[in-house]
Amino acid sequence: MAKEAVILLNMGGPNNLNEVEMFLKNMFADKNILTVKNSILRKLIGGMIVFNRVESSQEIYRQLGGKSPIVDHTKSLVSKLQKKLGNDILVDFVMRYTPPFASEVISRLNEANIEKIYLIPLYPQFSTTTTKSSLEDFQECYHLEGRDALLVEKKYFFENVNYNKSVIEKIKKSVGSDNYRDFDMIFSAHGLPQKIVDAGDVYESHIKKHVEILKKMLESEGINFHEIHLAYQSKVGPLEWLKPSLEDKLKVVRNRGVIIVPIAFTIDNSETVFELEVEYREVAKELGFSEYRVVKCSNDSSLFVDALVEIYEKMK
Repeated sequence: MAKEAVILLNMGGPNNLNEVEMFLKNMFADKNILTVKNSILRKLIGGMIVFNRVESSQEIYRQLGGKSPIVDHTKSLVSKLQKKLGNDILVDFVMRYTPPFASEVISRLNEANIEKIYLIPLYPQFSTTTTKSSLEDFQECYHLEGRDALLVEKKYFFENVNYNKSVIEKIKKSVGSDNYRDFDMIFSAHGLPQKIVDAGDVYESHIKKHVEILKKMLESEGINFHEIHLAYQSKVGPLEWLKPSLEDKLKVVRNRGVIIVPIAFTIDNSETVFELEVEYREVAKELGFSEYRVVKCSNDSSLFVDALVEIYEKMK
């Protein structure tokens, strides 16, 4: 019987249209997302945001087939990782804002008498809004159960070679037989309010380091785009966010072919398959781009599975 478990952590996404409101409520109740210290004020602000976004968000997921693609991709990834690691290790996943929640998965771990739990957040770069939030959520829930398994955590893996190979594999697939020089490439990272970075969040620093690693790997393979850029997507609200925005970056790209690489996500979700694929495609069309392509996330690719095996082995 398995005594160890590998648990993949991610933000989650609605499994159906009824979960859209739950997803938004849980996200904007997260003190790592809305960093207002007064809990009553945070609840009030969060409630207003949810009220204003539920219908438009439901419409997005309706266009995506009634749910986020993140759960099915994650289930497939877990299945492949389980097969690779064998039956001596239990592999499962926890979502932060939608089922399966930590409490549900922890119940399964307790039933299996797991003695050591390896927590791997599926965010390549560390941020308080993602990695810290997911790890804290699991740890708080686990310790409420009063159990005593050893928890081992991974905080980031953007430097992992196999993971980066999986990103480059997807880039190659997107370009296909076309000439790389005909395209500019934009690494698009999920944005973050500047005040969170100013408070000490290392996310922006990790993103920039990750871009440099990928640029060197591309160069070593003789893959040369016309130019390579970094931009940030998904800004909401009036606060100042990390710059440049993807929209502003598209306005200054002179080449008429562009490849968008979602660098902060490992699994496709609404921000990649709708925001990038649909909404920003419209922006690119208005700006006169003849080619606009969005690279798929690593999802359940064999190289990503290999990367997770390697990460687990190094955590032991």
